[in-house]
Amino acid sequence: MTAILDGDRLPAARESLWTKDFSLYFGARSVSLLGDAMIQVAAALAVGAVYGVSGVGYVLATWTFPFVIFVLFGGVFADRIGARAMMVGADVVRVFTQGTVAVAFLTGTPPLWLLLSCSFLAGTAAAMFQPGVNGMVPLVARDPQRANATLKIADAAAQLAGPALAGVIMAVSGAGMVYSLNAAAFALSGLCLALLRPTPSAARGERSTVLLDLRRGWTEFRSRTWMWSVIVVWMFFGLLVFGPYIPLSSRLIGERLGEAAYGWVMAGLGAGTVVGGLIAIRFRPARPLAAGAAAMTGFALIPLSVALELPLPLLMAGHLAGGMAWAFWSVMWSTSVQTQVAPDVLNRVTAYEIAGSVCGSAVGQALVGPVSAVVDPIDLLFVSAGVSAAVCAALLLTRPIRALRRI
Repeated sequence: MTAILDGDRLPAARESLWTKDFSLYFGARSVSLLGDAMIQVAAALAVGAVYGVSGVGYVLATWTFPFVIFVLFGGVFADRIGARAMMVGADVVRVFTQGTVAVAFLTGTPPLWLLLSCSFLAGTAAAMFQPGVNGMVPLVARDPQRANATLKIADAAAQLAGPALAGVIMAVSGAGMVYSLNAAAFALSGLCLALLRPTPSAARGERSTVLLDLRRGWTEFRSRTWMWSVIVVWMFFGLLVFGPYIPLSSRLIGERLGEAAYGWVMAGLGAGTVVGGLIAIRFRPARPLAAGAAAMTGFALIPLSVALELPLPLLMAGHLAGGMAWAFWSVMWSTSVQTQVAPDVLNRVTAYEIAGSVCGSAVGQALVGPVSAVVDPIDLLFVSAGVSAAVCAALLLTRPIRALRRI
């Protein structure tokens, strides 16, 4: 019997992952992820140089707010229209927005209204794009697990190389070149996705409306105490840690050590993400959210290292440790959601948890400028470090989160 089963598995094991469709999808995701990683650094440094911390916060918040609002509809539309069509359309919009900002930087100083308008459109496009990312994998690969592992490597590589590359390009050629490369990345992503001919997914067996789909997703989301409890805690984390961190850290590190240094610090964060992901592959705790929350205590080193004005090697080390903590929590959280929620409502439930966790960051990004005008930015980052520790304590003290067992 064992020999027969092993023989049945051999063809699948030997079958190449790199079919035409998966190669195209891998290429689309790789260039898109690299562009995203580069643009975070470019936006923080370029916008901050012209409009200060307030400008960075407004631009980031203007991207985040439409993402939070429309990602719920993105999940529904991906089911109804098709994920590939939604993703290609989103890439076309982002080619236009990033290209417009690139031209504005190459020809002078872009007005704030233009940056805000393009950021709003790009955030809306991302909301239409993101729900289809995971749903496309089973359509382009016969072995989704291997495919997801390969795509995760691309994600980690982008987070590692993108910030450092953007910092160097910013120092040598300016923001216009970074935004131009970002537009080109979205163009290549859209082309690869357009060339895909994925296996169609099974047709939905029930008739419904957009509002009914949204209501079903909300019902499933609120029925899981552990899930909405995490999101409530995470809203405070986004408001007081994630939201203020990028505008404040880019300014403090850039002014003290130079623009390229900020890129290297973000590369340290990316390296930590790789290590944390590798640890998460090997370590499978019985209570994943409890283990993830305990690991997240290391994230406090990120804002703390900036607030203490440490030299570059120690800044990178702090971000390396924080990236490890963040990656491990992310894997524990994603695995819990994917295994605890039924497949037919997973995308809609995921949309609600994304919207809830991101909205706190949007408010924090919008408020960081006015608040930093009256409170020293270093003091704000000390507060962020304290809140990071408090969030971990809150997660561990909430019984439905702490007690959730791995399936």
